[in-house]
Amino acid sequence: MRPRFSQNVYLLGRYAYVHRFLHNQRRTLSSSINNIRSNRRTFSSLGGGSGGGGTGDSNGNAFLLPGATVATILMLGALHGRRLYEDKKIEEKRERGIELEFHQDVKASFLGILPLRSISRAWGSLTSVEIPVWMRPFVYKAWSRAFHSNLEEAKLPLEEYASLRDFFVRSLKEGCRPIDPDPRCLVSPVDGTVLRFGELKESRGMIEQVKGHSYSVPALLGTNSLLPMVPEGKDESGEEAVGDKGDKSWLRVSLASPKLRGSISASPMKGLYYCVIYLRPGDYHRIHSPADWNALVRRHFAGRLFPVNERATRTIKNLYVENERVVLEGIWKQGFMALAAVGATNIGSIQLFIEPELRTNKPKKKLFPTEPPEERVYDPQGQGVKLEKGKEVGVFNMGSTVVLVFQAPTGNSPDGSSSSSDYRFCVKQGDRVRVGQALGRWKEE
Repeated sequence: MRPRFSQNVYLLGRYAYVHRFLHNQRRTLSSSINNIRSNRRTFSSLGGGSGGGGTGDSNGNAFLLPGATVATILMLGALHGRRLYEDKKIEEKRERGIELEFHQDVKASFLGILPLRSISRAWGSLTSVEIPVWMRPFVYKAWSRAFHSNLEEAKLPLEEYASLRDFFVRSLKEGCRPIDPDPRCLVSPVDGTVLRFGELKESRGMIEQVKGHSYSVPALLGTNSLLPMVPEGKDESGEEAVGDKGDKSWLRVSLASPKLRGSISASPMKGLYYCVIYLRPGDYHRIHSPADWNALVRRHFAGRLFPVNERATRTIKNLYVENERVVLEGIWKQGFMALAAVGATNIGSIQLFIEPELRTNKPKKKLFPTEPPEERVYDPQGQGVKLEKGKEVGVFNMGSTVVLVFQAPTGNSPDGSSSSSDYRFCVKQGDRVRVGQALGRWKEE
């Protein structure tokens, strides 16, 4: 006869096994916690909490890094990992000869509902937190390794940059950015990567954001722009093409600045060109003047703050037109000149040295694209603010994008052939450029 065991005996055995397993796990966890506490007390007793900007003390309290510094380090790691992943994917496609096209995705739609302006202000406050002196070289060196910054060019020792924001907007040692002395060239206003460049031949003045999508220059610079959309300065009806005579805003500017209207329309045949330069987070963030010119008008568009990396340009429609930006317009010896500094996520602050009181990314700012931009005419007499070639104009708090739109000589003949005196770009798409490097040149006839 086979013995019979109760089901309860089996369950009690299983319960005892589980109980012993959980008990062992608790003992292991408690031992680990005790070891961590012991290590913290040892570190504090060795002086880790004294004289170095930490929060520990000689009584053995736990040593805690400032919360802002920890968050900054985590942010740097996340940005670096994301950049490496995206760069690898893009490089693989380029090696296969695939040209990236515009394709709006779910992520781009999701970004539209995020409070990116508030996030950017919070990031600005975080980067303005003072870092302990002993920790500054470690943080800045980690940043430079992650984003390929050249610390040897920094004007000051690393210990003298109190916060990440001060480090972002650092100036360079004298002579680090020599300016091309050729008077017949236009130089790069920033360090960055050339995304797009070319001549504006269409009547609407369209710039290709990425293959499959373009945006108009008047939308970027503003409907009140002084942009001459016809190279010769006159349209088919013989009227001057610098602005819309029915536009009240243009009437005000033209009356306030009579010399501007005459200068552009009286110029010889000119071509209208553009160049888009993207600044990475690790680039030098100051903006310099691309030529000797007079800035007459400043416009501030309080738009969105989408990211402006390569993925964003392929997925967000009218990216540069939607984003917050500061536009300077004026004249140089060849005619019209405009420089648009486009903001981005975490780069809501754009400063102009010629107008220190200008503040961008303010709360309760104009958020609707239908509202006109804030505009300032620098000099009612038409002279404006003189900007010298290579001199500092403004600064980004991190990296973003600069769009140049300008007139330059062109001698196209009726049969469509080009002349040796034409303006020619001396850069290619994807080239890395530095402040003072020539973007293009022309020859005297």
